[in-house]
Amino acid sequence: MGYLYGAGLARALVRGRANMSLSGRKILYLVSEDWYFCSHRLPIARAARDAGAEVIVATRVNDHAKPIEAEGFRLIPIALSRSGRNPFRDLQTLVTLITLFRKERPDITHHVALKPALYGSIAAWITGVPAVVNAFAGMGFMFISNGLFARTLRPLIRAAFRFLLNRPACHAIVQNPDDRAMFIDTIGIEPHRISIIRGSGVDIDRYHPNPEPAGTPVAVCISRMLWDKGIGELVEAARLLHAKGIALQIRLVGPGDDNPAAIPESTLAAWKSEGIVDIAGASDNIPSEYAQAHIAVLPSYREGLPKSLLEAAAAGLPMVATDVPGCREVCRHEETGLLVPAHTVEPLAQALTQLANDEALRARYGNSARTVAETEFAEDIIVAETIARYQTCMISARNLSPR
Repeated sequence: MGYLYGAGLARALVRGRANMSLSGRKILYLVSEDWYFCSHRLPIARAARDAGAEVIVATRVNDHAKPIEAEGFRLIPIALSRSGRNPFRDLQTLVTLITLFRKERPDITHHVALKPALYGSIAAWITGVPAVVNAFAGMGFMFISNGLFARTLRPLIRAAFRFLLNRPACHAIVQNPDDRAMFIDTIGIEPHRISIIRGSGVDIDRYHPNPEPAGTPVAVCISRMLWDKGIGELVEAARLLHAKGIALQIRLVGPGDDNPAAIPESTLAAWKSEGIVDIAGASDNIPSEYAQAHIAVLPSYREGLPKSLLEAAAAGLPMVATDVPGCREVCRHEETGLLVPAHTVEPLAQALTQLANDEALRARYGNSARTVAETEFAEDIIVAETIARYQTCMISARNLSPR
């Protein structure tokens, strides 16, 4: 009941703009990709603008410059590689950010994801940015990989974050309780400097339930094509279903990536030629993708709070996901979908089969998923919580400034 009260208050704050003034403030968003800003942070930046702030977006610009600038935001192109394997390029990025922060003198910098949080926090420390918000959308390749590169750098990154995130007027946002516990217990972040804001929210008007399409059931996975999203296991599960004669089509929707865990284009092409899964590539109409599906699936190894599952929930789709941080916040076992162990194939295939063969079960889980999306993950709730965090950070910065 307390959470629902908080959700109602959040909606009232956003719609009424009560106590949300950021008049005269300058907020700089640092995000790796322009498309990611549009899909995950645009509503928050829009609310900050409407509360009176000047909004600057620093990101790698590809093909989303027009929608960002159409909002009245100032767009500053930067080259921020996500691979992290070129120290000279990363040093150049850090110098670029220091120069940018010194020139713009933002009141708040909001860094999104691990690498922007690391380099943005260093630049903010050096240039004396008054308030810093770091939003972690999961722990990413660096914290879930067992490869030599990740294992070598992990202790250095932990030490850096222990210093940077414990600085005054700095606050970290994570998306689930597991990540919060990890930041506190493993990295050493002071508990009052980290809070949970559950994802980037979902537009419950844009995503809505539709009648199930006729024909063979379709399970759609909307994700970047990365190994650590469990795409390999999903393809193996599709092979198993095909061998057993289960009537279910697996559809993969999403772009490639320069992440170290990216699946090679040659592998995707081989899967497409094999014909076991439908390789659809990137899509700019995700609501339509869900409207054509019966099930949403995401067998990821770890998430912050997957937007694809939030959108699936808002679309009223039942889900199959792995029982890992982030996924289980949305896919609740035998309530909104079915959870399976990560890195497994047989349980994944069994869960997909169960939903493919039971229309009534799909309807029950899908209805529950929509209710959860409306009451817990709606965009306006998340926006209000984030704007409130900005205000808290600004109060802390003001209290720290010399009188």
